[in-house]
Amino acid sequence: MKQEANKVAEKAVKKTRKPLTYATTQKINGYVFLAPWIIGFLLFFMVPIINTVIYSFNKVDVAETGGMKMEFVGTDNYFDLFNTEVSTKSQQFIRVFTDENSNVLVNTPLIVIFSLFCALLVNAKYKGRGVVRVIFFLPIVLGLTVVTSMITVSSGGGDLTAVQTTTTEESGFLMSLFTTNSFLPPNVISFIVGVISDIFQIVSKAGVQTLMYLAALQSINPSLYEVAKIEGCTTYETFWKITFPMVGNTTLFIFVYTLVDLFLASTMSEEIYAFAFTKNSIGIGSALSVCFLLNVLLALVIMVLILTKVVKLDYGK
Repeated sequence: MKQEANKVAEKAVKKTRKPLTYATTQKINGYVFLAPWIIGFLLFFMVPIINTVIYSFNKVDVAETGGMKMEFVGTDNYFDLFNTEVSTKSQQFIRVFTDENSNVLVNTPLIVIFSLFCALLVNAKYKGRGVVRVIFFLPIVLGLTVVTSMITVSSGGGDLTAVQTTTTEESGFLMSLFTTNSFLPPNVISFIVGVISDIFQIVSKAGVQTLMYLAALQSINPSLYEVAKIEGCTTYETFWKITFPMVGNTTLFIFVYTLVDLFLASTMSEEIYAFAFTKNSIGIGSALSVCFLLNVLLALVIMVLILTKVVKLDYGK
C-alpha cells in the first residue's frame, strides 16, 4: 500500500511540474555559452587583474634576495601618471586618453554603419553576387597582413610610406577643395576630410562586423518582406520598419565588439609595456593599466545605455 501511495504521489508531483518557458530556456542556453568564458576569466584573468590593482598602489622593485619588493605609496602612482610622467611620444597622458577616446568614439559608429552598408550590398540579389562576395571577403579570409604585403609587392617592393604620403597630399587637396567650394564650417570640413583619410582603417576593421551583419540579415524571415511588399512599403520604409529592428541585438553586439577592438589596437598597450618592462616602472604601468581598464568600461557602459534607448532589442520574450 505504501509503495502504491508513493507512486501516486510521484505522479502527482510530475503533473504539477511546469515545463520551462521559451525565455527561461534561452537564458539557460546563454549561461551555458558564457560558462567557458567565465571559467577562463576566473582562472587566467582574475588574479592578474587583482595583482595589477595592488601593484598600482605600490612602488615595485626587485628585492636583493630575488622576487618583488613592494612599498605602499597610496595614490602617488596615479598622480605621477597624470602630472609628471609622459608617454613615449612626450605627451601628457590626459592628452593621450583624450585623443584615444575621441578616435575610438568617432570611428566606432563609422565602422558599424559601413559594415551594415556592406552587408546589405552583399546580401542583395543581383547578377554576379557570388563574385562580389568572393572579392569582398577574400581580404578577410587572407588577413590584413597578407593583403598589405601583396600591396607592398605589387608597388615595387617598397613600404607603404608612399601610400601614406599620397594620402596626406590628398587630404590637403580635399581640405582646400571643401573650403573654397563649400558653405560648411571648418570643423565639419575637417571631420569629413579626416574620415576620408581614415577610410583604409575603417575598411580594414569592418570585415568581421560585416560577416555578423550578413548572418543577422539572412536569419530574418523572408515572409516579413513579402508582407511589406504586398502592403506597398517602400525600400526605405522596409529597412527602418523591418531590417533595422530585426538586427538590433546584432547591432549592440557589433558596437561592443568594435569599441573593444579599437581600444585593444590603440597605443595604450605599447605605453603600458614601455612603463612596466622598458622603464621598469611597474607601479606606474599598473596604474596606467587600471586607468585604461576603467576608461574602457566607462565607455562601454555609456555606449550600452545610449544604444538601449535608440535600438530596439529583442530579449527572447
